[in-house]
Amino acid sequence: MPELLTLMRELLPRDGHQVETVDDGRSALERLRRTPGAYDLLITDHNMPGLNGLDLVRQVRTVPYRGKIIVFCSEFSEFVDSQYRLFGAEHILPKPIAPPKFRALLRQMAEALPPTPSPGAGGVPRLEAPY
Repeated sequence: MPELLTLMRELLPRDGHQVETVDDGRSALERLRRTPGAYDLLITDHNMPGLNGLDLVRQVRTVPYRGKIIVFCSEFSEFVDSQYRLFGAEHILPKPIAPPKFRALLRQMAEALPPTPSPGAGGVPRLEAPY
């Protein structure tokens, strides 16, 4: 969903978040495999090219990534929800979501995270947003 990617790239930095985006699930997985400790939060869509959100979340949990996961999903069902919960997704959000509501959720989650120790990060969580 290009709109979600645009939201991540443009809106979240305005709130002080460090954001990195990729165009598909496979690219997100490769980045998280290389540097799993570099990210506090993975934001993904259920429907993505290459590797869908559920497969991404399932595979991310096989690497030492310990951050939180938010999934956007337009095809909500109890089965899909249970699968994401099984693999540790903290939030499964319906699409569309109002940007103020999403930003409020991110603020709440960021407040619960310890400050990021990387130089120049200023304690702001780093977010990864594939597609």
